[in-house]
Amino acid sequence: MSTASTDLLIDAFGRVREVVRETLHGLTADELGQRVQEGSNPIGWLVWHLTRVQDDHLADAAGTEQVWHADGFEKRFELGYSAGATGYGHGDAEVAAFGGVSAELLAAYHDAVHDRTTAYLSGLDDGDLARVVDESWQPPVTLAARLVSVVSDDLQHAGQAAFVRGLLGR
Repeated sequence: MSTASTDLLIDAFGRVREVVRETLHGLTADELGQRVQEGSNPIGWLVWHLTRVQDDHLADAAGTEQVWHADGFEKRFELGYSAGATGYGHGDAEVAAFGGVSAELLAAYHDAVHDRTTAYLSGLDDGDLARVVDESWQPPVTLAARLVSVVSDDLQHAGQAAFVRGLLGR
């Protein structure tokens, strides 16, 4: 049932996936947790956060359980964060606590969320995109606006992660 609009969103989320894969490729757990200076976000946390936000927001829009919980990633990551944590509002201590996660596990989680996102978007039409998903804002947030917001946030964090990788000298 995909439309030009949903095809465009699928392409945008695919671009996030490409940057994430390129950025993670060949990195060690230590490199994923390395902070280039005090208070900065490491690559692993950035990729985890952007994936958690996508998972959280898309599951909410679709009315499904998050991949994080449904596929057991919360237990596999063993981060010690609260069950619903997405990284939003994390302070320096929470970011600094991120570690011990492999590039392969981060990529597997991101791929699973991407696959769920693509499947959901493929079933939408333009009328679905006009549905209000959050009435707490003025104007109320439509599904289209929420999806564009997630893509924007994901691309920013993926770009930050790629930049940090460059700073690591790889």
